[in-house]
Amino acid sequence: MLENFRLTVFRAVAAQRSFRRAAEQLYLTQPAVTQQIKALEELVGLPLFDRSGREITLTSAGALLLKHAEQSFNLLEQAAVELAALKGQVSGTLRIAASTTIAQYILPPLLGAFLRLHPAVHVELDSSNTESVVDAIATGRASLGLVEGPPHAGQVRSEIWLEDELVLLVPPGHQWAAQRSITLQQIAPAPLLMRERGSGTREVIETTLEAAGLLARDLHIAMELNSTEAILGCIESGVGVGFVSRSAVRRQLVMGTLAIVPVTGLTIPRNLLLLTPAGPEPTGAAGAMLELLRQHRTQLRRTPKRR
Repeated sequence: MLENFRLTVFRAVAAQRSFRRAAEQLYLTQPAVTQQIKALEELVGLPLFDRSGREITLTSAGALLLKHAEQSFNLLEQAAVELAALKGQVSGTLRIAASTTIAQYILPPLLGAFLRLHPAVHVELDSSNTESVVDAIATGRASLGLVEGPPHAGQVRSEIWLEDELVLLVPPGHQWAAQRSITLQQIAPAPLLMRERGSGTREVIETTLEAAGLLARDLHIAMELNSTEAILGCIESGVGVGFVSRSAVRRQLVMGTLAIVPVTGLTIPRNLLLLTPAGPEPTGAAGAMLELLRQHRTQLRRTPKRR
């Protein structure tokens, strides 16, 4: 990093609105963060934060400095990228936003491979639902996005990345586990565990069920959860049943803690989408990661599918 360390600390405190959270983010002690901000305020000659409330806020001087500090950071980051390019390296910060299932179960080995190829790159991964990922790409907070549902925004460009399938899961002791299949009508009264609204997974499930004749208002949604891992844990505990990505349950299927229940006449395929900002293709670290993601797609399409 070419940025002055005090400005790095200042930007972290401004973003977190907390000395403690900034310290955690920077792997520093809280007194060290306080010392850096105090030294910067003495250098500027003005207070940068208002500490009188429960949450610290920027003063007018702090807001002005933050604006120029962000501009300075972006310029220095670009300088670092161009300097690394002179040495034949890819560097800089790569910001990726991904839906939770992709971030937890699919992306980690790909990020590992990417960092082995480009160790000078600093990766920041934001895991959230599809709606938030699309917003991160549209507003420039992330350079690449990976989602499980259709993006409802015109400021992003999408392409099919991988094919996935949502399957109905029950604990092994459930009455459906021993059946070859169930009917669509049997799902309606069952306690269904669903992702929160704004989730691409939920949108795909509701759209597919409605197309098959089971309306969302007829479902008995027992609980809404904001992560795939939470849904899996609740299904294993017998709280309810739920549709989850097949790629997220490999371990549970091997261990026998969950069972897939086929539904007659129903399959829920979906495409995982790769998002980039509208406009020119990303370059630098984002361009290198984009190339790796597309290579992974090509490799999987050439590999025979296993069930």
